[in-house]
Amino acid sequence: MGATENNELEYQIIETAKQLFIEKGFVETNMSDIAAKVGINRPTLHYYFRTKDRMFQAVFGSIVMSLLPKVQEIIQQELPFIDRVSLILDKYITLFTENPDMPKFICGEIQRDVNHLLDAAKEMQFEETFLIIKERLLMEMEAGRLKKVPIHTVFITFYGLLTFPLITKNLITSIFLKDTTDFSVFMLEWKQYILFHLMNLLGIEKEN
Repeated sequence: MGATENNELEYQIIETAKQLFIEKGFVETNMSDIAAKVGINRPTLHYYFRTKDRMFQAVFGSIVMSLLPKVQEIIQQELPFIDRVSLILDKYITLFTENPDMPKFICGEIQRDVNHLLDAAKEMQFEETFLIIKERLLMEMEAGRLKKVPIHTVFITFYGLLTFPLITKNLITSIFLKDTTDFSVFMLEWKQYILFHLMNLLGIEKEN
């Protein structure tokens, strides 16, 4: 098997594992499920990923790496802070709209075993990106461009307002919207609501 075929099979394994982890959860998914879905045997699967934890790291890594480099690039741009947040929200909304069960999966893993999730992040050295985001926030606060607010408050406001509509999508669609196609329009409107709350929280004046 050539290098290209190896890479294609590894990608297929990771995508299949991600689908099963999201559908069934990490604990309820076993390596045999993944191998069967891909159409390979267990020894072949173990050639690529010896343990389920390694598989989880690959899946979590594929999720985070589809987003974090873009976030890191945006946060370092010389734009007004709220404009950078708006661009970051666009990336999140696109990712979660294309993968609607992903927020539920991540929230579920946080509740199930947050240390397992954090260990996976540490193993893959994702802390660097989070530190850059934190340092940029603190720099803006120290320069007086943002109100001094605890970092955890900013984090909870951003992610809480972003993820709640996504994990309650079925309820929102059933009660408030005509059909599922309206949800993307709703998320664009909701994005403005998130920005409004962040601007109030951080003392950012709206430009005319």
